[in-house]
Amino acid sequence: MKFETLMYAVEETVATITINRPDKLNALNKQVFKDLTAVLDEIGNSQNVHGVIITGAGPKSFVAGADITEIQQLNASTAKDFSTRGQNVLNRIENLGKPVIAAVNGFALGGGCELAMACTLRVASESAKFGQPEVNLGIIPGYGGTQRLVRLIGKGRAMEMILTGDMIDAREAYRIGLVNKVVPAVELMPEARLLVNKILSKGQIAVRYSIEAINASDSILCEGLSREAALFGLSATTDDAHEGIEAFLEKRFPKFKQK
Repeated sequence: MKFETLMYAVEETVATITINRPDKLNALNKQVFKDLTAVLDEIGNSQNVHGVIITGAGPKSFVAGADITEIQQLNASTAKDFSTRGQNVLNRIENLGKPVIAAVNGFALGGGCELAMACTLRVASESAKFGQPEVNLGIIPGYGGTQRLVRLIGKGRAMEMILTGDMIDAREAYRIGLVNKVVPAVELMPEARLLVNKILSKGQIAVRYSIEAINASDSILCEGLSREAALFGLSATTDDAHEGIEAFLEKRFPKFKQK
């Protein structure tokens, strides 16, 4: 199967999904989510794919975020739908029932960081950068960042990352528990494959049940995601959001008016 925005390959029992928009730093747009939905359907129904690696095309970026141009014209209702659509796809990844390894090869910002967090485990290259910079645009994370980041690194550190919008490097991401391993760039894909194959050498019924049981510890996640989507919808329609997004696209500093 071929996809407009993804490269997809299966080697032995491991599928590799590569977000393939390098000219846009692999930003997530409607077509990416459409393609991801289709490939996840195929993987979920496949008896031949037991594990998955997700990475980004090119040397610079895993996924640099959502496609900002799609946020520009949203109203409160369509912005909430925009958030929920992305959340639903990432929920599919988290609950696929098969181990999914994020091989983070560069920028994992905004939606890219959220995509990585939805994966079972994360391996990063030494050049990887992580962040939730949405406040710089006058909006909030909308694809699960306010929920999964807290669960991975704790409330205090998540508050700092989200409220400052600051990026952190791979070593800091490892130190605070956001990623599981950091390796040189040339070792990234081999390490991701080694990790998924190690998991696949175990009893797969036990692996599937373990993933399900661990995810069940976040039993109120759906409530948090619903609240996030509603607040994203509100934030995306403020004057500050319009200014922040225009400033980003015009490559200038925003002049927020706090309304």
